[in-house]
Amino acid sequence: MNQRLPVTPALRLPEFVALFAVMMSLTAMSIDAMLPALPAIGHSLGVEDSKDTQLIISLFILGMGCGEIFFGPLSDAIGRKKAIYIGIGIYCAGAVLALTATGIEQLLLGRIVQGIGVSGPKIASRALIRDQFEGNAMARIMSFIMMVFILTPMIAPAVGQFILLFGEWRSIFLVYLVAAVLAVTWMGIRQPETLLPEHRIPISLRNLYQSARLIVSHPKVMAYTLTAGLIFGTLLSYVSTTQAMFQDLYQAGARFPLYFAILALGAGLASMVNGRLVMRLGMQRLTLCALSGILVVGSAFLLLAWYYQGIPPLWIFMSCCFLLFFCHGMLFGNINAMGMQYLGRVAGIGSSLMSSISSWTAVLVAIPIGRLYDHSVTHIPIAYLASGLLALLLVLAARRSQAGAV
Repeated sequence: MNQRLPVTPALRLPEFVALFAVMMSLTAMSIDAMLPALPAIGHSLGVEDSKDTQLIISLFILGMGCGEIFFGPLSDAIGRKKAIYIGIGIYCAGAVLALTATGIEQLLLGRIVQGIGVSGPKIASRALIRDQFEGNAMARIMSFIMMVFILTPMIAPAVGQFILLFGEWRSIFLVYLVAAVLAVTWMGIRQPETLLPEHRIPISLRNLYQSARLIVSHPKVMAYTLTAGLIFGTLLSYVSTTQAMFQDLYQAGARFPLYFAILALGAGLASMVNGRLVMRLGMQRLTLCALSGILVVGSAFLLLAWYYQGIPPLWIFMSCCFLLFFCHGMLFGNINAMGMQYLGRVAGIGSSLMSSISSWTAVLVAIPIGRLYDHSVTHIPIAYLASGLLALLLVLAARRSQAGAV
């Protein structure tokens, strides 16, 4: 453990993991709780093309990618906690904007603002963790956080559907407001600041340019960043079309949150397994195994989808997706930790740029893949195969690089 600042006692590990799992789960809640409401939103706001409602998901990620550039340097300059406070404030403003929307344009603007805001707790929390842990230890902590965090996509669609039973889709944004306020209050009371004033880096264009040049030119950091974006993009393409697939192809009805939760469980189990194995086997080996698994399962999935003319039986679809999400769970904590370990003293802006570039990459992957949805599941294995192959090549290239820490 890399102790940089013990000016106040740190939280015990279980509460630390729980707190930052909740803080980082705002991102997943803001995406997944919306899924059951997409048809209702389209009908309420007069959206003619149902594919346009996918933008409610992807533009949130686009806003997040924009905000991530800003909050890394901010957290390096003013401290991790203050950056989280500012991000939560912007997030709440976006929720109010979407809550009061009278047209799809205002709603999408609110989602962009929400995405900008949620990048505050996402980026500053990650840098705060990096302040206290590094290497395999950081991967272990991130895996445990992801294990708790994965409960959010398991229950978020059910939460959204439950809210719709008693109110309209606007009530979901009210829940976002309450959740954000509770999370930031918990953090404000219990978590000490991890970046002492003497270690802070003032914001200046020169510092930003120099740090960004170091990071963007670092082959290992960029390889892992693009890998994270490719893998996230495949997940985002699934999430943006999952409600349509389950309802159009499998007539899931009220069972949709259950199916969604079962698949999310695959990623949760993988995070738990990764947390137990990473200290013994290492991040690199587990990452290569997970990417190889994506290619094997994706190939089988594509062949089965073609055999069944784009609509395989539900049990085949669920089995293939479960295995793919298990591979996802093995990847996320490891990929981020492998990139972050080379950032050194610029952890804030480094985390910022990594997340921003990976988010933009994910949007560039997800939007065209989502538009390929044609009442079949074929777009999912195609996305996984293409992204998985590129990601594997990037990771192998990073292994050959001799670059050290920034």
